[in-house]
Amino acid sequence: MKKLLLIIFALILFFGYGIYEQVNKKTIKSKRVSCQEKTITFEKIVDINKIQEAIKLLQSQNIKTTSNIEYSKIMNSFLIKHYSNKELQKEFQEVISQYFTQKIENKKQVEINYYVYENDKEDTNKKNKKAKLYAGYLVFEFKLEDKLIYKIQTDYMKEDGSDIKQRIECVFKSFVSIK
Repeated sequence: MKKLLLIIFALILFFGYGIYEQVNKKTIKSKRVSCQEKTITFEKIVDINKIQEAIKLLQSQNIKTTSNIEYSKIMNSFLIKHYSNKELQKEFQEVISQYFTQKIENKKQVEINYYVYENDKEDTNKKNKKAKLYAGYLVFEFKLEDKLIYKIQTDYMKEDGSDIKQRIECVFKSFVSIK
């Protein structure tokens, strides 16, 4: 009788734990930072152990950056009339400077490669109608010693690029919040 009760208890515990895990499971669409919920955002944490070192390098202004904008090619670019690489770099600098806490020279640098891609809505290779809803997206890659440690992609919605700075802010909030 005791064995039967023990088996029943073990089964209840087993199924209870399984149900609990399913209810509280984080999905790929779960967002770590609230700003990631404003537009479609994907992030990939490649090396969590190196991220704290990269954050310290960022805060001490030991960074190397590369930027680019890829305007639409098939449809006439709307973004090209309103947003340049110079504007992108200016907004990037305004955002990143908020995270500078000190200036310490270091041979090691965190490399930040970032680009803006304008959604080419006339591209016939688009998978579905939802792919035409956003104006474009930003991709940021954070590297340490030439190795990718973090990557994030986030959509921007306004065709003139006026919300790109907000999305850059979200990128850095996301990056520095990794523990």
